[in-house]
Amino acid sequence: MTHKTYRGTIRYTSARPERLGHERGREYFMLTDQADGVRVVHAHCEIDDAPNVIRDIVLSLDREWYPVDCSVRLTVGDRFEGVGQMRFADRHAECETFNRSAGRVSQRVDLAGRVRWLGAHPICGDALCLRIYDLSQGPGRQFFPHMMLTSPDHRGATGPMLFALGFGLEFVGRESVTVAAGTFDALHFRYVDTAGQLPEEHPPYDVWCTADGNYIFLKGGVGGYMQTRYELTELVG
Repeated sequence: MTHKTYRGTIRYTSARPERLGHERGREYFMLTDQADGVRVVHAHCEIDDAPNVIRDIVLSLDREWYPVDCSVRLTVGDRFEGVGQMRFADRHAECETFNRSAGRVSQRVDLAGRVRWLGAHPICGDALCLRIYDLSQGPGRQFFPHMMLTSPDHRGATGPMLFALGFGLEFVGRESVTVAAGTFDALHFRYVDTAGQLPEEHPPYDVWCTADGNYIFLKGGVGGYMQTRYELTELVG
């Protein structure tokens, strides 16, 4: 076999006192490492909180984990919201979208440098993004200016369209983490420095991923106004 596939499930829960531990969604993902060095991410995401969100994404990354292309389909409040296809080159990014409210939208964004990461809003992607941090520098913070999202909404419930921003990653350290899927050697990171980058500032977001070079999501938590938790419940591969 010339490729390797990992399959997993992530449970979304609430951290609010009145709903502590209540399941509020779930995600089913597959990561396939192909013989040509491309990693393809498939993710089906469900958020139960009203208006409910169903998101399906396919994202491909090159050998250095730069985004190559991405497709996103969104359903919000049990209604079709939008579908889009994105492609990334050295000096530009393109998106073709059909959205329920906006109709057909075409984007071409000229770039000073390659887009380092595309946040398409699957939780598994929040761990994969951490690979861009240079671990040789040890614990600390690094800021990445050339990033994009498929939606600036914290639930990824708009668009899909290209939204440019920058943000920081803080490497906290190495830990052993036990989740429903098992016990793993982990890297602990925190998403930071989002002030002024989004319509509503994202609270600090702690994420633990596998320390084996695959950056598979293990668990995460967001405080502030979001109060959410995420946990890997199954991993096969």
